[in-house]
Formats: sequence, structure tokens, C-alpha cells
Amino acid sequence: MASTSVTLTLPVLPLDDEVVLPGMVVPLDLSDAEVRAAVEAAQAAGGSGKPRVLLVPRVDGRYAGTGVLGTVEQVGRLADGDPGALIRGVGRVRIGAGTTGPGAALWVEGESVDERLADPLPGAVTELVKEYKALATTWLKKRGAWQVVDRIQQIDGVSALADNSGYSPFLTVAQKVELLETADPVARLRLAIAWLRDHLAEQDVAESIAKDVQDGVDKQQREFLLRRQLEAVRKELRELNGEKEGEESDDYRARVEAADLPEKVREAALKEVDKLERASDQSPEGSWIRTWLDTVLELPWNERTEDAYDIRGARAVLDAEHAGLADVKDRITEYLAVRKRRSDRGMGVVGGRRGGAVLALVGPPGVGKTSLGESVAHAMGRKFVRVALGGVRDEAEIRGHRRTYVGALPGRIVRAIKEAGSMNPVVLLDEIDKVGSDFRGDPAAALLEVLDPAQNHTFRDHYLEVELDLSDVVFLATANVLEAIPEALADRMELVRLDGYTEDEKIVIARDHLVPRQLDRAGLAADEVVLEDSALRRLAGEYTREAGVRTLERSIARLLRKVAARHELGERELPLRIGADDLRGLIGRPHHVPESAQDPAERRTAVPGVATGLAVTGAGGDVLFVEASLADPETGAAGLTLTGQLGDVMKESAQIALSFLRSHGAELELPVADLKDRGVHIHFPAGAVPKDGPSAGITMTTALASLLSGRQVRTDVAMTGEVSLTGRVLPIGGVKQKLLAAHRAGLTTVIIPKRNEADLDDVPAEVLERLRVHPVTDVRQVLELALSPAEAAAPAVTAAA
Repeated sequence: MASTSVTLTLPVLPLDDEVVLPGMVVPLDLSDAEVRAAVEAAQAAGGSGKPRVLLVPRVDGRYAGTGVLGTVEQVGRLADGDPGALIRGVGRVRIGAGTTGPGAALWVEGESVDERLADPLPGAVTELVKEYKALATTWLKKRGAWQVVDRIQQIDGVSALADNSGYSPFLTVAQKVELLETADPVARLRLAIAWLRDHLAEQDVAESIAKDVQDGVDKQQREFLLRRQLEAVRKELRELNGEKEGEESDDYRARVEAADLPEKVREAALKEVDKLERASDQSPEGSWIRTWLDTVLELPWNERTEDAYDIRGARAVLDAEHAGLADVKDRITEYLAVRKRRSDRGMGVVGGRRGGAVLALVGPPGVGKTSLGESVAHAMGRKFVRVALGGVRDEAEIRGHRRTYVGALPGRIVRAIKEAGSMNPVVLLDEIDKVGSDFRGDPAAALLEVLDPAQNHTFRDHYLEVELDLSDVVFLATANVLEAIPEALADRMELVRLDGYTEDEKIVIARDHLVPRQLDRAGLAADEVVLEDSALRRLAGEYTREAGVRTLERSIARLLRKVAARHELGERELPLRIGADDLRGLIGRPHHVPESAQDPAERRTAVPGVATGLAVTGAGGDVLFVEASLADPETGAAGLTLTGQLGDVMKESAQIALSFLRSHGAELELPVADLKDRGVHIHFPAGAVPKDGPSAGITMTTALASLLSGRQVRTDVAMTGEVSLTGRVLPIGGVKQKLLAAHRAGLTTVIIPKRNEADLDDVPAEVLERLRVHPVTDVRQVLELALSPAEAAAPAVTAAA
């Protein structure tokens, strides 16, 4: 390429953030002072031809190093009426030093750039020209500029073709300045081709995205239109069938926004509404979302009942509905009193937690654990709901199922809150000790969070997946056996024991609650049949023997059914008054006759070798007999034989009792020689019932001592306590239940360990008044109290007692 340069002196016309390339024709506004000064200076300079100016880009206040020689083609007015000038770019000029000239414009010296290429063009350059024209044609056709396509095709010069890209609106100022300052036409054309190719690629991507969006919009519009048409068809069908217009039940968004929901729950619900609006009617996800939204909207998120802070009134309600049970009543009264004081002092909510309670009511069947929950709710003025946990083995029963499962439901806790209709009900978790675990999980472990006051304010059900505040709920868990509750779960609950009723309490319960209820069920009026207290006492003492009153109520029901049937048969006239002596003729003989009421010769302790012990079972306290015998030395093998389905601990207690008597027999004046040569057999009747524990130690020792000495064990004496090898009587558990059992059995004297003397505070006063309780520390004291006097002793027994 041959290049010759010409020095030019020109006025500068600055272009702010604009670039004019050679070959371009642009209108400029003369109202700009610098533009007007440059044009006027060019006109003032005179000379042949049209006035000339130097068009220089000015970016961020800095001038480019190369400008464009421009000729003023015409001066006049622009389309908006402002004065303007039409200027044509002619060629590139490298800017040199400044100089002087007429007018107020800035004058500079510059050298023109010769951009001519050798002829003919090389093949590579020709291919570049073809490529640029093809790309430019594609781009112009997309824009619909068909008239410009012919003009591009007619341009032959490489430099002119490259500079023509200055019209491209997608080029930035920096890119146009780079084109201006690139003197080599071929390099400039390559730049223009690269930028045009990139722009076409971006445009293809944008068009593809726009097409996808448009397709989606079209689909949504069609779906919207079809849904509207479907609603219209359904409305017409309802009108034809005479059905009323349904409420706004399907408008879940309006229901969610109108509902009084916590903020996080509202956000989660609105997200599900968004999904529902995008889902089609045929989609299974739509039905899952509707079910979830219905569940969330039905929960009483901000509904609470006001607690009745009439402490005396609450205690009166508890006393009226339940006899006895002082421990539970005291605990509920304490809870209400503390709640009242905290409420009065504005301390209802601390750290996001409210003042709920978690109580475990542990006791034998029939003592009123379940019905007590309703009384507690009544006394507190709260809603009551019962959750039966017996036999529950699936963790999802507590925490709910994941929504991905077919038929998913929230857990029993959430359903209980929904059923109660308030966030602070009394929830009775019935039979919590009957919860099992298998491959489906451990429900007891899922209950850990529910029954932990430190974390149940953020309980999260698997189905809801939003936090539920359970901190204001009063949980009452019932159980028959404390040991069956997992230790971690029992640790989270406050234990309240219900050890059974005394005979007097049973009479009060029967008179005030059971008899009126069973009279109503038998269709009898209160004045038609009257049960005297003597009849109720005999029913409780001789026809039933239990810690609770369930069997007693069944006996009363049976008695009243007999009366009703005989009246209908004409065998009895009403009204009728039933006394103790009338029971046998109506419901037969008693099933439990106290030992003290039997003939002395028929009592089980009428022969040596039989002692009366006390035990605790799942049904409360019970009386346990121990029988001992010595085998014939000629026929029986030496050693100890134990029968009655005994556990390892009880077997060890028998070994300890035998070892103590062997080592201290001479001291106790017992013929211990028989123990060495003859086999000893200890039996616990009711062999089908498993038995275990150390508390029968002194009972077995007393039975063996009675057998060896020939002295009978006193009929009215029962005992409980662990024995050591040295003869010490060690403490045991369940003293209250055992004393209640002794009282029910008609026994009058009970021997307990000295270290259990403090447990007597829990025993009802009326029971202690009828029992003589002897705390002892040594087996010698037990034998002295339990065995009949030596002068009245019968000959020693050597056969089975």
C-alpha cells in the first residue's frame, strides 16, 4: 500500500461521546457553541471548495489522536427548527500541534492518511469483503432495512466498507474510536466483521429466549382463556341444575391473605398458592397443595382461650369431679396460681415460650387418669382433646407424613390442635407407655420434641413444614407402668403418681359419680333404687379388689341391671333400697373375702410355713403369699427349689433368706440341721403371673422360719422389705400402693423397712388409722412381730404347706 500524507490546518469540531467515520454524513446542531465556532471558523477561512473542519471524538474530556476531515455540505435548519449543519466525513487525519486561525475555534495541524490498497486485492481480502457483506446483509434483513442492502452490496472499497460499520447502532463509542484510530483498512474490516458476528450470535440467543418466552406466554394465555371458558361452562351447568353459586372457597390467595396467619406461615402459604396457580387441574400436585392449604387455613394459629384464674373455683371443680387424687389437684392448682401471677406481672411470654406444662399421670387402671384430663381442662377453662397412643408404632403418627406420599396427613399432635380449635388446649396423651417401635421408627423418640418445654415452641410437623408453637399447651400423659416409658421421654415430664383409692374414697366416688351414671344407663330414676353405703362398701371390699373403680362400676351396673330385669318380670317392686345383705341374692357370692373374715382353720396362714407379703403390679398393689416346705430326707433331694415363675432377683432373695437362716439358725433357736439334709421348696401361688423384685426377702425368711420353728405367721400381718445376708432389712419401693393393698385385703398389721418410714407421708390418713405399721431394721424384729408366740406353736411341718 502506497501512502502519501498532506499537512492540513483545520478548526476542531469536538464530538462528545460520538464518532464520525469517513463516508458518513451527519447533521450537527449549531446551537452548541463549539460546533458553531468551528463551522464559522471554517467559513471564515475561505478558500476554494466547501468549508472544512476536523471532527474529533472527545470521550470523558479527552480528545482522540485521530480525527476525520469533514466538509460542511449545507447550513440551514434541522427538522426540529434549530440551526444546524450537514457535514460529510472525508478522510482520516492524524492530529498534530495546535496553531492559530480565524474565529473562536481551536485550530490544529494534522496529516491526512492515505488508505488506498494495491490493485488487484489479495484473495484473502476479497473473502473478508464477501463475509462482511453477507453478515451485514443478514443483519439488515433481520431489521427489515431492505433498501440499505443494495447500497452495501455496491460498496467496493475495503476502507469504505469497514467505515460503513460506523452506522451500526450496536457498536459502543470505544469500539468506534478503535475503528477510527485503526489506519489499516484490512485490520479495520476484520474488527468490523468480528463485532458484527458477535452481535448476530447474541441476537440469535436473544431471539431464541424471546421465542421461548413468547411460547410460554401464549401457552399461559391459552390456558387462562380455557380456564375462564371452563368456569363459565361450570357456572352455566350449576344454573341449569339449580345449584347455588359456591362461596369463594377456591380462591385460596384471597383466603390466605384474609386469614390471621403468622408471617412465616403466610409466606409459605402464598408460595404454595403460586404453585397452585401454575399447576393444571389434572396435575396431582394441585390436589396435594389444596389439601395442605386447607389444613393450614383450618389450624387456629392465633386462637387462644383465656385461662380461668379463679384458683378457688378451679380447685372446687376438681374436688367436685374427682374424689382423692390430692397430688394432681395440688399440682394443677400450683400451675394456675403461677400462671396468674406471671400474667399479672406481664411475664406471659419469655423468649418466645409460653408457660405450658407437661405432666405424666402414672397409676394402675381405673383410677381416673383419663377422666382427670377433662376435669383439668374444665377447671382451667380450656378446650380438651384426647390423643390415644396405645399401640402406635409409626413415627409418622406423631410427626406426620412427608407430602410426597400418597394419602399424607399431619401427625396426631397437629390434628389434636386442629380439633381443639385453639393453640392452648389440654392435650391428653393416653397410654404413653404402650407406644412401640419397629422398622417404621420410634414414636416415643418423636415425642421428645413435643414434650420438651425448651423446644416445643418451634415444633415442626413433617406434613406442615412450618413451625407450630406448642409451648402454651398443657400435656397430660397417662401410663400404667413408669418403667415402660423410655428414660429420655420420662425425664421431660413431671411425674405425678396416682396410687389407687382407699375404700372410703371408692364409696364417695360410687355414691357421687358411678351410681348416678349407671342408674341413667339402666333406665332407672334416682328415687327408684337407692344403694346404701354398706352395700357400696361390701361391693368395694368383697366383690372387687382393685386400685381403681372400673370393676366396681361394672358391679354396680350389673346390680342395677338385675333390679331392672326383675322389675320388668314382676319379681321386684320399685322403689327399692339395697343394703349389704341384699347383694348375695342379686349378684351372687363375694369373690374376695378378707383373711380376717375367714374361719381361723381356713386361713392360708393357718399352718406354719406360709407368710403374707405385699407386691406392686401394673394394676396397683396386691397381696402375695409365700409357701415353704421341707422334703422328706429319704425321698427328697437336698437343695433349694423355687416355683411360681420367679425372676432372677427374687430367686437371689430366696438364696439369701436360706443362707441367713443357715448361718443364724442357732441364734434364732431354729433346727437348722434340717436345712442341710432336706430339700427346701419355696412356692409363690398364682404361678401363671411373672414375679420379680427384692421386696419379698423378709417374707421368704419369715415363711422358712415359721416352717422350721412350727410357729404360725399371724393372720393379720403382711410384710415387705429386702433382706441382706447379715439380716438387715433394706428399703423397697411402692410403699403407698402396698399399704393400700393391705388395707383392701383386711389386714391390720404391716411390717416395712425403717428407711421407708418417710414414705408413710404419702399414705392417706384414714388408711394409717386402720393399720398398725411397724418400721424395722433387722429380720429378728420381723420374726418377733410376725410369728405367733412359742407356747401356741404347732409342731414343725415337714410336708408341703
